[in-house]
Amino acid sequence: MKTILTTGSNGLLGQKITEKVLSEGHVNLIATSKGVNRYPVKEGYVYEEMDILDVEQVRSVIEKYKPDAIIHTAAMTNVDTCEMNKEHCLQLNVEAVRTLLAICEEKNIRLIHLSTDFVFDGQDGPYREEDAVNPVSYYGKSKVLAEELIKNSKANYAILRTILVYGISNDMSRSNIVLWAKEALEKALPINVVNDQWRMPTLAEDLAEACLLVIEKEAKGIYHISGKDYMSIADLVRKVAEYWGLDDSCINEVSSASLKQPAKRPVRTGFVLDKAIKDLGYNPHAFEEGLLVLEQQMS
Repeated sequence: MKTILTTGSNGLLGQKITEKVLSEGHVNLIATSKGVNRYPVKEGYVYEEMDILDVEQVRSVIEKYKPDAIIHTAAMTNVDTCEMNKEHCLQLNVEAVRTLLAICEEKNIRLIHLSTDFVFDGQDGPYREEDAVNPVSYYGKSKVLAEELIKNSKANYAILRTILVYGISNDMSRSNIVLWAKEALEKALPINVVNDQWRMPTLAEDLAEACLLVIEKEAKGIYHISGKDYMSIADLVRKVAEYWGLDDSCINEVSSASLKQPAKRPVRTGFVLDKAIKDLGYNPHAFEEGLLVLEQQMS
């Protein structure tokens, strides 16, 4: 059985990978994250505290467990925080990758790295894997820098770019767009929602499945992984209202420019999923199917 180590296992994707491994049992899992383990099930895998910025700790944990592959999910993903704190963003999104890469090259460990649609400028989506990157935010730039490090390394790698991940994890320390919209609509709070950005939201379970498929199929290179439905952010929020039978009259559609956010967002991203479907057998949920998954977990 292969041994897989995950970084950021307390995050939404990290928890979904743990969940999937526990339900299928095909691999030995070493889950790592900063701080204590927030996943409710403690049996069936190993948890180690690991701060990805602590080079010695990272090396020590990897040498202890000798994984066949590392799924690197830990990152700074708040786009505005990255814009306002570039140095910390660089440390988390680029330097941590440099550390992992050096160890992966030295010990012949596969690296599965999570990236983003924000590597593109959003002028010409949906995008294929080979399309030229041109980030419009510092977050996007940091992820391009990490991708370049990986592509120029001697490591055996796969890069999975994804879009607007949603889902439910235990002890949610951070929300996501679906849960935020549902909660605001349930409270009938007036919300400003942009109507000039288009995305393909991704169910966290689908992304976790893709991470494990890449290892199973020994796939290499870049893969685009998202949901299958293309929509504006405003449409997404209205679909959430419709699915749960909530009043959408409190939704105030606005332009991106009116929000005056520190970081610029790409207008139209979205992915062409043909490569992932063909190489991995990737088969994502439709958006409404994803909402059904969330509803079942809530109940």
